[in-house]
Amino acid sequence: MLRLERNEGADPEQRSAVSVTQAAVSRPHPSATSTAAVLGPAFVASIAFVDPGNITTAFQAGASCGYQLMWVVLLSSVVAMLVQWLAARLGVVTGMSLPAHCRAGWGWPAQIGLWIQGELVAIATDLGELVGAAIGLRLLFGVSVGYAAVAAALFSSAVLYLRRHGHRPFELAVGSCLVALLAGFLDECLRLGPSASASVEGLVPSLRGSGTALLAAGILGATVMPHVVYLHSSLTAERLHSDVPGARARILRLQRWDVGVGLGLAALVNLLMLAVAARLFAGFGGTNVGSDILVIAHARLAQTLGGGAALIFACTLCASGGLSTGVGTLAGDVAMQGFIGRQMPTWLRRLVTVVPGTLMLFAGADPARVLLFSQVALSFGIPFALVPLIWFTSSRRVMGDARNRLLITAVAGAVTAVIVALDVVVVMAS
Repeated sequence: MLRLERNEGADPEQRSAVSVTQAAVSRPHPSATSTAAVLGPAFVASIAFVDPGNITTAFQAGASCGYQLMWVVLLSSVVAMLVQWLAARLGVVTGMSLPAHCRAGWGWPAQIGLWIQGELVAIATDLGELVGAAIGLRLLFGVSVGYAAVAAALFSSAVLYLRRHGHRPFELAVGSCLVALLAGFLDECLRLGPSASASVEGLVPSLRGSGTALLAAGILGATVMPHVVYLHSSLTAERLHSDVPGARARILRLQRWDVGVGLGLAALVNLLMLAVAARLFAGFGGTNVGSDILVIAHARLAQTLGGGAALIFACTLCASGGLSTGVGTLAGDVAMQGFIGRQMPTWLRRLVTVVPGTLMLFAGADPARVLLFSQVALSFGIPFALVPLIWFTSSRRVMGDARNRLLITAVAGAVTAVIVALDVVVVMAS
């Protein structure tokens, strides 16, 4: 019989601290502060920033707007670095994930509401990753996108079993995929030769043309991803929490490098993808949001750079989709355990997230449109992750002397306000 397990303790804070993802080690041995042991959580988060949703939004933006939205990619990446750094600090300093803090500090209506939106975010995330991987498999083997989605779901489930052998195998797989993505798109970018002047001009903020605000929201939702905030705080809480001042200071310094390098590489990949798309579709007449942009991009790469480039592109979709959907599943586990203190079997969570997308594809839904709008949906979940994150990391009671400085709080608050405003613009324009 299926059972959802509930973690309970003597008081709310104790109950929040008891979860599968973060209760194992709260004070690591000093040897655990070695560089090799500390680096890794941000690289797991980084794969979510180069997933099929990012690939779709970047190619759609490049095809429709040229280089105009380079500034959105860059700004979103900088914001993502700040957000993930705050999430990492919360876990290192307190030993609790962001959802666990929400459960300990707020009443049950907030807990239930945040959990529901967290689950919806996880479903939207997995939907995008699944569709992207399915498109990649269809491009590789020519099978229908529905059956490709089933194969992609099986592949992504197999990827999750890497976690059974510890965190390192999964982190190495993610890191290898990130490096491969960077190498592939850098090669394509150099071979296509995008315009340097147009790229620089694209760093100047502007939203000209119809549908541009929607694309900007899609890029934002694909880059500042709320479910990764939950997961990153949990990963650092699980592995790197320390009450020893010297050890904690070293861990935090190394986490800055972890976030900077991991998300910096992801940001570079996103900029390269948009530049490749802008050059690839130059003079092509633009491509509307609802078109099958990934299939068209695959064909254009084959025509322009040869079959090898198209093959790499299809493999990129498969690999990034398979790994990033594993990250989405882990984030869903963290949200449920943190917000309401319950656990769901992995196989059931995979069914919940896989079945809707698979049925939509079998029903004939446009895969590219489904993928793009899943990323836009993610942007609406960002405030529900950022507001609690800013609240807790700015609290002296929670963080002690490690709380945010006033400037960081002000910048993070302004970013959240801009995201909410952009969401409103998208709703009004839709």
